[in-house]
Amino acid sequence: MSTTDYEATAHQAGLQPVGDRVPLGEYLKDLWRCRAFAITLAKYRVQAGFSQHRLGVFWVVLQPILRAAMYGLVFGVLMGSNTRPDNFIPYLVVGVFIFGYFSRSWAAGARSITGNAQMVRSLNFPRMLLPIAAVIENLLELIPMIFVLAIIVTAFGEVPSWSWLMVVPVLALMTMFNMGVALISARLTVHVRDLTQFIPLITRILFYTSGVFYSLEKTLADQPRLLYASYFNPIGDFIALVRDAMIETTPSPPIVWYVVIVASVALLVFGVVFFWRAEGEYGRD
Repeated sequence: MSTTDYEATAHQAGLQPVGDRVPLGEYLKDLWRCRAFAITLAKYRVQAGFSQHRLGVFWVVLQPILRAAMYGLVFGVLMGSNTRPDNFIPYLVVGVFIFGYFSRSWAAGARSITGNAQMVRSLNFPRMLLPIAAVIENLLELIPMIFVLAIIVTAFGEVPSWSWLMVVPVLALMTMFNMGVALISARLTVHVRDLTQFIPLITRILFYTSGVFYSLEKTLADQPRLLYASYFNPIGDFIALVRDAMIETTPSPPIVWYVVIVASVALLVFGVVFFWRAEGEYGRD
């Protein structure tokens, strides 16, 4: 029996080749049916990560705290008061924690297919589950960070209020945004492996342009056009909205909400379609 005859017989029996692309509607239904796989995989990886360190979950929280302390020591001393907000420590810690959620999700999403090549080649499941699981993993790690963030912010004089609840919808939108980025980068790195070498560079550029450790409003006070253009950076907008909710600062203009909503929805939709269109190519040399 020839290869063509084998394929015809398998098709008649309802069997599908590993990684074969199905219509988008059916694909999304399969994705929803297999959602427990992505959640379980994310939980397993979080637990495995904790087990590798003696400090466990405390190490996940300690890393961004140490990073914030380093940036605070360097930039808090080197920067003048013209660009440094009054409540610098809470301002900085929020920026480092929230930006870290984006950068880790992007890096993990980019490696989600190439780093699981054996699984992709041997099992028939929607490959989209892998970058989604990568983002869920980082979301689960973010949860204890948010509690620690609240403690730090309170310790430096911020009073807890109902506005803190606005962090939930902001992070929900950011999770959608991160999933879109993860899906796009997961497909691109399959075709262009060297792309992973540029992600740290692009991440560093975004870090320095998103107002993580300085006030964009103060820095660009004399350049209103650049300040207005900075509002179209969704990463900086997510950080600004969490700061609006948790610390006393100048409220962000309404355009910031418009940008994050449109960017999150548009990027997620584009990422889903973009990733799905190459479903049959994942795992093939």
